[in-house]
Amino acid sequence: MRLNQLSDNSGAVKDRKRVGRGIGSGKGKTAGAGQKGQKSRSGVAIKGFEGGQMPIHRRLPKRGFNNIFRKEFAVANLGRVQEAIEAGKLDAKETVTIAKLQEAGVVGKVVDGVRLLAKGELKTKVNFEVSGASKSAVEAVEKAGGTVTLTAPAAAKAE
Repeated sequence: MRLNQLSDNSGAVKDRKRVGRGIGSGKGKTAGAGQKGQKSRSGVAIKGFEGGQMPIHRRLPKRGFNNIFRKEFAVANLGRVQEAIEAGKLDAKETVTIAKLQEAGVVGKVVDGVRLLAKGELKTKVNFEVSGASKSAVEAVEKAGGTVTLTAPAAAKAE
């Protein structure tokens, strides 16, 4: 079989509706948009308009505060770090940085940095270089004989 012999199952692909192609097509003249009015014209976007009724996004109460300057940290739990060390994905002898945590699959997408949390148990002596860490995580790392160094973003916030 060659690439030019491949075909989809019959009925799997439906032809698009070609509107405005004559009265005999069933979708001619007004092309399914009805007669007159704003919505029959091109370039119409009436998102959230409810015909003069107060729209739902205005009827519902607003609460709280949305901080546009908030930092979004990826979370690295000590238990996951320990698993990665045992699996041989992380080398405990070297300093564990954000890039190494990402490479080992401990954290996914990093936006503003990585924050170390104390969920799980750390048995190995490890030196970390991360953006942030909880007090309990720092205590757990130091108890195992390692250190936690905080990088620039957290230090800039403290100024």
